Amino acid sequence: MDADFLGLLALYLAVLLALAPLLGRYIRLAVENGQWRWTAWGRPLERAIYRLGGVDPAADMGWKRYALSVLAFNVLGVLAVYALQRAQGALPLNPAGLGPVAPDSALNTAISFVANTNWQGYAGESTMSYLTQMLALTVQNFVSAATGIAVLFALVRGLARHSAAGIGNFWADLVRSTLYVLLPLSLALALALVSQGVIQNTSPYLEVPLVEAAHYEQPRMDAQGRPVLDAQGQPLTEPALARTQTLAMGPVASQEAIKLLGTNGGGFFNANSAHPYENPTPLANFLQMLAILLIPAALCFTFGEMVGNRRQGAVILAAMTLMFAAFALCTHYYERQPNPMAAQAGAQTLPGVGNMEGKETRFGAGATALYATVTTAASCGAVNGMHDSLNPMGGLPPMLLMQLGEVVFGGVGSGLYGMLAFALLAVFIAGLMIGRTPEYLGKKIEAYDMKMVSIVILATPMLVLGGTALAVTLPAGLAGVLNPGIHGYSEILYALSSAANNNGSAFAGLSANTPFYNVLLGIAMWFGRFAVIVAVLALAGSMAAKRRLPAGPGSMPTTGPLFVTLLIGAVLMVGALTYVPALALGPVAEQLQP
Repeated sequence: MDADFLGLLALYLAVLLALAPLLGRYIRLAVENGQWRWTAWGRPLERAIYRLGGVDPAADMGWKRYALSVLAFNVLGVLAVYALQRAQGALPLNPAGLGPVAPDSALNTAISFVANTNWQGYAGESTMSYLTQMLALTVQNFVSAATGIAVLFALVRGLARHSAAGIGNFWADLVRSTLYVLLPLSLALALALVSQGVIQNTSPYLEVPLVEAAHYEQPRMDAQGRPVLDAQGQPLTEPALARTQTLAMGPVASQEAIKLLGTNGGGFFNANSAHPYENPTPLANFLQMLAILLIPAALCFTFGEMVGNRRQGAVILAAMTLMFAAFALCTHYYERQPNPMAAQAGAQTLPGVGNMEGKETRFGAGATALYATVTTAASCGAVNGMHDSLNPMGGLPPMLLMQLGEVVFGGVGSGLYGMLAFALLAVFIAGLMIGRTPEYLGKKIEAYDMKMVSIVILATPMLVLGGTALAVTLPAGLAGVLNPGIHGYSEILYALSSAANNNGSAFAGLSANTPFYNVLLGIAMWFGRFAVIVAVLALAGSMAAKRRLPAGPGSMPTTGPLFVTLLIGAVLMVGALTYVPALALGPVAEQLQP
């Protein structure tokens, strides 16, 4: 462990925890208070949106109506994004002349962006037009994040209200989260990124001369444009010379800002935040990491204020921060070790540099390890290095962070409502141990509530482990594996963990843009997002209907170090132990192999 990384981690956490309380209060007032003076600038636009949609923002919804609104809105989102991809060849703002996206890839991408996953089986600069990037993908980056915030507010209202039938209005929560929270923050971050060199234009792609001509081998084609094969069936190649290079342009900074603040993660370019046009400087890299966890951390304070006790939010934030720091230190420790395969190949490694395979030299092993931890602690999926090139045990913490259910900060809204499910589980276990009916925030935790908590916690492991088992037993699943053996299995496990937990990052050694993986991962993304959301809303409705009981001498305190320890234990025991056999067959076995 080196002092530079410890300093970077300390600075990062200090800035994050200093900004979170201020933003948390702002979010509560912006979303809950329709007459707050700080949001007066957007009130005419907000009222116009309600009139256009025929919505009464004051109408309180029960959990079933709230859930139906969420599902209907997001189904329409899938249809819209799919249609734009299929029609992009005939639409404007397509300077590269890109044709329609293949049906299976378009469906996968539509589900991915609607589910706040942003899994990308394609290269953005060679697949998506500017119009598709802006009107389909960027719009969904906003509304999918706003959906997560809305669902969280519904659950917190359920915990805060007494004997109530409603949990809020989805349309009001959606509009206010987008208009007053996500849009202003994205505008500020986009301008900051532009100042660091992130591009923002609608210019045609640039053809620039190379400093030196590049010699390479290209496949030999016949008159019909098919590869020519030799007697053994292998493709023949011929020498070629390149004197120019095509540089992709586009409205990058605007999409970059919301992909990070909304914990979406989809990159404008295939290289994502390792691309110099997306992430050019160490300062831009720091701002990006800060943006990923800023809203999830702030929502902890929003939660505390809404339930009338800021310490409740601070306790959950403390548990998240402790787990995050431990995972970041673990990732960095193993990435400071040289790549064992490089040593076996006879390559020389510089002492103290660590494993630099798949990493940008402008960031180094330390900043890359921290970015990998940040992006998988949140359900973001943005990457500034190749996760497939992490050392086996360096890649285990990012994978495990996703498998925990994206609750160590987690996605915008989704991380906190997942952690609140673990909090209910923790008090339920504690109640069983001391022989009392468990309570949380004065609400009794009963059988129905625990059924919903079980769905929230266990839905994603079922999708991950079931999908991985299916992929490793079918030829179509094995066909996409680049590295056979243990690492290839880890690639599949990582892909399903990323999809079902709505992360979107990848080991990237898996060729996943195939009909099999597009369908399999699409199913995992949809149910990993919306099966959990429906269960959370059902839990919110149950909690809202309960009376709030005063704390008594037998009530378990949920604002001290003991509860932090209990909460961390519940996350690790239930979340991590579910995946121990799967991880033992993957990263652990790879680390131990000679």
